[in-house]
Amino acid sequence: MSALLQLLFLIFSVKILGEAAERIGIPSVAGEILAGVSLGVLFLEVETGIITFFAELGSIFLLFTAGYKEVSLKNLKFESITTLVPTLSQIVSAFVFGFAFGRIFNFSFVESLFLGVAFNPTSIAVVIGTLIDLNYLSSRPGTAMLSSAFLDDIIALFFFSVVVNFVRLNHVPPVLVVLLIAGKILLFLLIMYILGNYLFPRLFTYAEKMHSKEAVFSLVIMIALFSAYLAELFELHSAIGAFTGGILVSEIPLAKLQDIQSKVDGLAHGILIPIFFAFIGFLIDPYILKNAGSFTLLIILAALMGKLAGGFIGSKVIGFDFYESLIFGVGVMPRAGIELVILTMGRELQIISQDTFSAMVLMVVVSILISPACMKWAIQARQRKDGWR
Repeated sequence: MSALLQLLFLIFSVKILGEAAERIGIPSVAGEILAGVSLGVLFLEVETGIITFFAELGSIFLLFTAGYKEVSLKNLKFESITTLVPTLSQIVSAFVFGFAFGRIFNFSFVESLFLGVAFNPTSIAVVIGTLIDLNYLSSRPGTAMLSSAFLDDIIALFFFSVVVNFVRLNHVPPVLVVLLIAGKILLFLLIMYILGNYLFPRLFTYAEKMHSKEAVFSLVIMIALFSAYLAELFELHSAIGAFTGGILVSEIPLAKLQDIQSKVDGLAHGILIPIFFAFIGFLIDPYILKNAGSFTLLIILAALMGKLAGGFIGSKVIGFDFYESLIFGVGVMPRAGIELVILTMGRELQIISQDTFSAMVLMVVVSILISPACMKWAIQARQRKDGWR
């Protein structure tokens, strides 16, 4: 009964606090994380096993829906050349800031490596929402920013998979082992590509003809779970598989029907993903944050400045002016979904400590609060400059 009550409380609180966050103009993920914090405060004994299970499903469907709804291979191919430079620039810059931060604070090599990777992902959802709100989606910095966020997340997940394999070996592997890890990733992607182009479309054709109710919707869910499981068989992380599966399914017209998308959204964003975000909040130790002081502040500054500096420099290289580069730099600062998945896995694998985890989650919340405000200021500054010409 306690587990049912706690799940009821979580679903209720994430919706109420998520709605409250949206109404005051910030992404709902901030309220959903707060709901998880309240779970740990109000319940003395939390049924962590059951809630962890739902949270793991939430992380899988968070990555799956990111690929399924937000990533288009066609758009990536079209925009990737012009956005490759600023994307690589921000990835290198964020990694250097994260790795250097870890070494300065005497983290182990692997923990510093993980921190460099964890500094990288950009929240596609926050970027899209901000660009739409500011009517800047079709601008040159806007389209570049969106494509860069897609590439950024794909590359970050790739390096995250490599770091996970480092941890499983308990040491930094020799070159041959690194090549073996890369080979596993490439073989997994090749198998998924073959399945996505030759098997999955046929399965959807058969599912559409079935008399069983919701066969197409069920097939989408099965592919999400299968992709995550197959990645684990290759000793990769389930997040890699879920994201890859989502991208491939997004290219199948039958799987992208509005009715199917609505049902997938209902399961993922209605229940599972908010529970995952709440679980993140539950894992935060408020006492550690209270006493971390300068460490928390510095990790937030390092994470934000790494993206800002890399985005600004990279966009200047491809010909953006000062204000366009500034808009791009502040626009790629926000983190959310994929960042939180990587942080959760890092904590579970004991790569990072509890105080680092808590500080990084706070960084995620801060980034989604200040990035839209900074972007709005930069856009208005550019418009004022253009008005004076």
